[in-house]
Amino acid sequence: MDVILAVAPLLAGWALDFAAGDPASLPHPIVGFGKVISWLEHRLNRGLHRVAKGALSAVGLIVAVYLVTLLIENMLSPYQWVKCCFEAVIIFYCLAGTTLVREVRGVFAAVDRSVEEGRRQVARIVGRDTNMLSAQEIRTAALETLAENLSDGVIAPLFWYMLLGVPGMLAYKMINTLDSMTGYRNERFRDYGRWAAKIDDAANYIPARLTAFLMVVASGRLSLLSFVIRYGKCHASPNSGYPEAALAGILDCRFGGSHDYFGETVYKPYIGENPRLLTTADMVKSIRINRVAELIMLLIVLATRL
Repeated sequence: MDVILAVAPLLAGWALDFAAGDPASLPHPIVGFGKVISWLEHRLNRGLHRVAKGALSAVGLIVAVYLVTLLIENMLSPYQWVKCCFEAVIIFYCLAGTTLVREVRGVFAAVDRSVEEGRRQVARIVGRDTNMLSAQEIRTAALETLAENLSDGVIAPLFWYMLLGVPGMLAYKMINTLDSMTGYRNERFRDYGRWAAKIDDAANYIPARLTAFLMVVASGRLSLLSFVIRYGKCHASPNSGYPEAALAGILDCRFGGSHDYFGETVYKPYIGENPRLLTTADMVKSIRINRVAELIMLLIVLATRL
């Protein structure tokens, strides 16, 4: 019985995500996180001491999520199966593997119909301006996001679950949401979002590199590790370049280049050397690599739970 209770929440939560993805018709705790972050930002991101106010709000929200989740688990401890169901639901909400795959497939299908439709579809999953993207740039953006968000949406949550359980997993999602909403280097968020960005960098340092390693293992080409080491640092983010480099090496393609964010052009060093055109076959292969890497990580976490 103890063995079942140890692995059931993770297996159930992962199976729900694999089968259904994020349910659009149900309330989502990450949406709630976003509303709280936005409410605080509109009230605190003004006047003096913006760095300090951003730091206090970020640290406060992360600690609050961890402690509240831990408190709920302690309250449910006498009711083991209720606690098990609670944890399974939280794990389900924290994983985004199927939703990510579905969105990337949608981008490739849309751009095959028209460039304009592809631009609208890829805008759902990337932060850059998409109005002027070519078909190649749309496909590239989708695959870059697929690699980067394998780390953010699957491997990193499982990593923090492995270390700190469901409270740690949910706290990581708060960290990730804070960074995605306030961790920009533009005029509005440069000061207020500084701590959110730094905390996210720290929280993803090991998971991003672990993601790249798992992708290489999934490809069966361990020789690509040298490629990842070489190109992983060719990114403005200290972490995102590693999974992107892994996928670029696997596909023998090139990521990076100039992108527009909020009307400003940002140059990113190229990851990889082959500027070949990307195809639907590359998307299919990339999704297979993602799924195998996810499965390997799941097995690792299950082994630690046992």
